[in-house]
Amino acid sequence: MSVNQRVKQVRQALNLSQAKFAKALSMSNGYVAGIELEHNKVNGRIIKLICYTFHVNENWLRTGEGDMFEEEPAQFVGFASEIFNRLKPEYQEYILKQMDQLLEIQNKEESP
Repeated sequence: MSVNQRVKQVRQALNLSQAKFAKALSMSNGYVAGIELEHNKVNGRIIKLICYTFHVNENWLRTGEGDMFEEEPAQFVGFASEIFNRLKPEYQEYILKQMDQLLEIQNKEESP
């Protein structure tokens, strides 16, 4: 299986349309379609972007070895929590409000 086919597998495993997958990666729908049809190459930058955005195991994406997804991104959560705890309470409140607003936006985007 090629890296292009594994990209398609990731998208399907996440239950995302090509359009939503492309949007999350700031790519055009046509470029993602080209990857899946093996007309476009998957370079290192795209691999890193997919892995970072969707917590995909980079070794699996490149070689097919190992699990498709990484374990819970504990390092990221721990890092964010550490920063959050160092903020003043009023800034913590601001962050929480922003997160709520982002969830609302995301839910609107996911609604048909």
